[in-house]
Amino acid sequence: MMGLWVLICHGTGDYLLQTDHMASEKTKSLLVAFWHAAVYSLPFLLVTRSPIALAVICVTHALIDRYRLARYLVWAKNQIAPAAYRYPWGEAAWHGYKKDKPDWLAGWLLILADNVLHLAINAGAISTWP
Repeated sequence: MMGLWVLICHGTGDYLLQTDHMASEKTKSLLVAFWHAAVYSLPFLLVTRSPIALAVICVTHALIDRYRLARYLVWAKNQIAPAAYRYPWGEAAWHGYKKDKPDWLAGWLLILADNVLHLAINAGAISTWP
């Protein structure tokens, strides 16, 4: 049941409460990224009152979004593929995939990776510091 609430809080914070300004500017400004992360973290008050869990959720969310850290995860996991499918970071596009992957597909795969990264961290924080 807790997993469902983590998913609902994540969706609410990242999609319902995020303004267009936040979405457009969070990768350019650490201040905007932290503003988005603070607003994003509010729904998690429904599942935890732990200051540590909330801080982990907020800070990691801001850093993942500001620096698009999921793209590094995408690139790194592709390096365990057979040699013919590996590519150096210099050949990766903005989404972490090789430049020959269609942008629409790579963009959606990056969004999925980003969401899984956030959800895993959030669930870990809430279960570690209830």
